[in-house]
Amino acid sequence: MNRLAVYCGSATPADPVYLDAARAVGRTLAERGIGVVYGGGRLGLMGAVADSALAAGGEVIGIIPRALVDAEVAHRGLTELHVVDTMHQRKQAFTDLSDGFVNLPGGTGTMDELWEALSWAQIGYHSKPVGLLNSAGYYDHLIAFYHHMAEVGFLRAQHKDILIIDAELDGLLAKMAAHVPIEAITRMSKSDL
Repeated sequence: MNRLAVYCGSATPADPVYLDAARAVGRTLAERGIGVVYGGGRLGLMGAVADSALAAGGEVIGIIPRALVDAEVAHRGLTELHVVDTMHQRKQAFTDLSDGFVNLPGGTGTMDELWEALSWAQIGYHSKPVGLLNSAGYYDHLIAFYHHMAEVGFLRAQHKDILIIDAELDGLLAKMAAHVPIEAITRMSKSDL
């Protein structure tokens, strides 16, 4: 994995555990020679990932919609900053420029990015690993819901392992490196659907 898209919040929660985890992700990826592709912001967890990766000598590519640049939240000290017109173009650029996705804690934007990465893998638009870093148990309820989707039958058995989960970054990166692409819906026979 040469580059990973890192999805995370632009907010800074009161509990420092989330900011510390974001800093560790940026630093660790840079130390491993893995570039960061992220939302291009300077605030919150986004800014912490970028700043720590840059401080460790890493490559950091930001993808930001023009509306957010105009709101003055763009990080101006990145290796590259790509300004796009829409959120769809932003997510397409994340997919095009990265070899996988790491999701840290975040809000609705982070959830949008996570679910799109998962659904695109399921459909076959990409075959890249989608990782969820469950820092401080933040995603416990989402993980339970994900398993519930499979139990009920809304997530096919062939796709239940699309989401790669770990509470520790080293474990998550190891699982992502061992990723084997799933059988996408577009390649399945009608009887398997």
